[in-house]
Amino acid sequence: MRSIFSAAWAALLLSVLAACTAPTREPPPADTPLLLISIDGFRAGYFELGQTPNIERLAADGVRAQWMTPSYPSLTFPNHYTLVTGLRPDRHGVVHNSMSDDALGRFRVADRDAVGDTRWWNGGEPIWIGAQKAGLRSATLFWPGSEAPIRGLRPNRWRPFDASIDENARVDEVLGWLGEPASTRPHVATLYFDALDHEGHDHGPNSPEARAALVRIDAAIGRLLDGLAARGMADRTNIVLVSDHGMAEVAPGQRIAVEDMIAPDQAVVTSVGQSIGIVPLRGREAEVERRLLGAHPNYDCWRKGDLPARWHYGRHPRVPPIVCQMREGWDAIEASKLRESPNPGTRGSHGYDPALASMRAIFVAHGPAFKRGATLAPIDNVDVYPLLARLIGIVPAPNDGHIAPLLPALREP
Repeated sequence: MRSIFSAAWAALLLSVLAACTAPTREPPPADTPLLLISIDGFRAGYFELGQTPNIERLAADGVRAQWMTPSYPSLTFPNHYTLVTGLRPDRHGVVHNSMSDDALGRFRVADRDAVGDTRWWNGGEPIWIGAQKAGLRSATLFWPGSEAPIRGLRPNRWRPFDASIDENARVDEVLGWLGEPASTRPHVATLYFDALDHEGHDHGPNSPEARAALVRIDAAIGRLLDGLAARGMADRTNIVLVSDHGMAEVAPGQRIAVEDMIAPDQAVVTSVGQSIGIVPLRGREAEVERRLLGAHPNYDCWRKGDLPARWHYGRHPRVPPIVCQMREGWDAIEASKLRESPNPGTRGSHGYDPALASMRAIFVAHGPAFKRGATLAPIDNVDVYPLLARLIGIVPAPNDGHIAPLLPALREP
């Protein structure tokens, strides 16, 4: 009898301890949705231009970091997936805009089949999938990674990327979601703008075209804020506005052919641009390393295992054996593309060392969860995901970020 009684108490004690240590989630905040916005290619220095009054208003009434450091490589798809998973590209597996996998073949951002293939994305759990698993509703508008089912789930609403849909139409679609009754309104939604990155690439980050895109996107943010106010949602929506990376100027003539770096009969080049991936052909490894490893006039090359530790890059199987990093303001592209456009004007590029000032991204947050008029020290972009999880009340998936740098932004840390 005593043994039965003791066993019962032991079982009760274990159940109490399990309840105390089990992760918990706040009730679904249906009346306080989260909107995550990305302005692709918005470098932190653009704030100094005085051409973004609506974004500045958002920051003045909320929180702004001095800047946000992207993950390596400072490219669009890797960093967008890092922002929503909290994992470095080397962990979530989207290691470049162009990459190779022994089982999957080639990935390019323009390849619709690859972009929609779940196998490229299953290395991470983005915030919208975490929301779905917790019984919350999610909606995405063009966020990289949202076109593929991930771990068997999709957002409640999503659509394939369509560059022809302008900024105002994107805002209006998201306003439609957030203006719905609480019973159907998404708990978390994303919004993505790409025009600034496009103009920055084509004409340079300081060009009239880039500034016109900046002004246009800022006006769309103003339209969003006015629309939320008209729907009674301005004071009930948490907004987190970020960018994936900055943009550096590439002067005319500052391009080299990847074939001049390494010959096609020696190695396969898996990615070009700024972070160059190189796979030596079988039997040519030693001569490729002799040719590439070390410093060169406009780039540096390493074995994947010897990359700078601060980049947290080089362990994933999709990272090629040799990575060459272009120095700021230089690009490496195929010789055929150099011949097609031998004398381009000033352009813009990213993908350089994330520590460079030109690569710095932005972080702005506004809403009932946030303080007003606060400025944070520089943050790392892996820290955004733990904040997003906290805002919608879910237990974050394993990640590389830390909530601590963003706690000073919150009204109730």
